[in-house]
Amino acid sequence: MAALTKSPELAGGQDSILEPLCFPEQLSASGTPASSDDGCMVSCILCSHLAPLTDKDGLLKHLVLDHKLVIADIKLIADFPKYMLYWKKRFAEQPITDFCSVIKTNSEGPAELQENYFLLCDVLPEDRILREQLQQKRLEEVLDQQQKERDDTDFKRTCLFCNEEFNKNRSLLLNHMAKDHSFSIGLPDNIVYCTEFLNTLERKLDNMQCLYCEKTFRDKTTLKDHMRKKQHRRINANNHDYDRFYVINYLELGKTWEEVQSEDDRELLDEDDDDWSDWQAHPVCAVCLFCEQQEETMEKIYTHMQKAHGFDLHKLKTDLNLKFYQQVKLVNYIRRELHQCRCYSCQEKFKARADVVQHILESGHLMQIPEVSQWDQPQYYFPTYENDALLTALSDSESESEGTDCSSNVPVFPEDIANLKAIKQNSVLNKLLKDRGDSS
Repeated sequence: MAALTKSPELAGGQDSILEPLCFPEQLSASGTPASSDDGCMVSCILCSHLAPLTDKDGLLKHLVLDHKLVIADIKLIADFPKYMLYWKKRFAEQPITDFCSVIKTNSEGPAELQENYFLLCDVLPEDRILREQLQQKRLEEVLDQQQKERDDTDFKRTCLFCNEEFNKNRSLLLNHMAKDHSFSIGLPDNIVYCTEFLNTLERKLDNMQCLYCEKTFRDKTTLKDHMRKKQHRRINANNHDYDRFYVINYLELGKTWEEVQSEDDRELLDEDDDDWSDWQAHPVCAVCLFCEQQEETMEKIYTHMQKAHGFDLHKLKTDLNLKFYQQVKLVNYIRRELHQCRCYSCQEKFKARADVVQHILESGHLMQIPEVSQWDQPQYYFPTYENDALLTALSDSESESEGTDCSSNVPVFPEDIANLKAIKQNSVLNKLLKDRGDSS
């Protein structure tokens, strides 16, 4: 077996709390998934052979046939060109046997028929760290792109099924298609690269292709009747070309949304008792940033931090103009620094948590947040404490903190709203309004 080594360049003692995530698609500079036409050339690890990224299988075949090198779990490598470039440099510095497991074929046969194959996989700590760092960069890019789409007010597009045009935000179009055409691709906040997604669906419809069964028809009228009669007003979940458009596919290394969902379904099936009459909600129990005080409502914990410690999270959000993910990272940053007994403002280190809290209070560092570059880092996307209920109360927009209701234009629809008209006709509210009109 090969010696397992760790690269100081990669290990570096980085303080990271990221779980390994899988981002198999390369991102282009424009913020959309890189297409197969990007023309990127990838170099062989062991020789000068070059192959386009679109011919990844050809390059892997070259590695096996010419160099007897196998790379495990290719689909879990977030940035294949950078991965290959890194190992090309490392193999030039040290022998391949320092990194790869050696597999001998025909070990019991004649010596002239025996061959050694080399396996490069994440069992090697250095390879695992490299993959995680590439995934970490991909995570930051995906979440930044999602935040841009959430804040985008320049969106402009015509509905896929009618001539109505929608401006300002993608949610208006997606909700319209779900409500008026019974075609839902999911909640807007669960989707990333929305423009690319809509372009893909539009191309299929222009090619007279059903979005669900993917059969092709002779004209749009026939296609429309087919999708309506067969209830095919949804996308094909088995088509993995759609996976990159759903945030859930970036949640866990090597797992698609179907696998994550199936695990949840199995947990539900294990429960034999369908009676929910004795169900009781558990209190939130949010914990203060500076002490062990717990409160059952977010307003109480915010009030406690203001009165007991002079810390106003709402004011920081307004003063610094923090977006949603920036709020998440700031809270996780403060939690991390205090857990390590370090002042989050001046970085002074103390022996105990009580000492650093006393220092923050006495030095007036409570509301003195360091430069954005200090805490706006990808490792703070994830909670320092897994059950940190304070994160659930973060506001997603300025209007929410001002008390205005922005949700009125964002309706929530069930998965199946095929009988929406029947529901409207039989609605109790509809009858009440009718009775009221008759009486007047």
